[in-house]
Amino acid sequence: MKIAVISGASSGMGREFVYALDKQTKYDEIWVIARRRDRLEALAEKTRAKIRPVPMDLTDVKSIENFAELLKTEKPEIQTLVNASGYGKFESFENIDLKDDYGMIDLNCKAYVGMTKVCLPYIVSGGEIYQLDSLSAFQPVPYINVYGATKAFVLSFSRALNVELKKKNIKVMAVCPGWVKTEFFDRAVTNDSVITYYNRYFTPEEVVERALKDMKKGKDVCVPGASVRFQVFLTKILPHKLVMKIWCKQQKK
Repeated sequence: MKIAVISGASSGMGREFVYALDKQTKYDEIWVIARRRDRLEALAEKTRAKIRPVPMDLTDVKSIENFAELLKTEKPEIQTLVNASGYGKFESFENIDLKDDYGMIDLNCKAYVGMTKVCLPYIVSGGEIYQLDSLSAFQPVPYINVYGATKAFVLSFSRALNVELKKKNIKVMAVCPGWVKTEFFDRAVTNDSVITYYNRYFTPEEVVERALKDMKKGKDVCVPGASVRFQVFLTKILPHKLVMKIWCKQQKK
């Protein structure tokens, strides 16, 4: 049974990956993961492949252990893995509740490692792993402090893993967009602590389209949008102290 496994599939980038991958590749089933079963079941209305909802909370290690048991029972051939779950809190560090700091680390880092680890034995030669990352991965970001640090982890983890898995003919790519207007921001931004420049945002469709193209090119990092790529270039040549100073000036801090 040839499948794709997509976490964070109930909305935003994860949902768009479901639709785009279903159009690009013929799967027997697409296993979709998120907490909301009804949203997962609704995906079947727009896909060719059979949708298998796997509702679970990826911040709970037990859920990933249960998913590992499901894989052991079904023994599928995983062609594509997409880790697209995640959440953020944009606020000064001292004002963010500790449970949210832990939550970001659990969902943005531990869940990615856990899902990749348990799925890897079933990923076939020629398989692909997409790790949803962020522009925040390339620099320290005040007022998006812990979230940015989790995304730096994802970038390093993904690029190193891509090298390790070359011998298995499995590609890993970190997808690092700038602002993408999704439900993510309903939770991340609850006040004016961070100014999000939505006049420069991309749609989930644009980001996923670019990600699929860059994976075919064998890239280990996808940065959608010329303006975002220019920002990444600047973070490589400018001192991070200056980059953070510019960011804080934009944020009127």
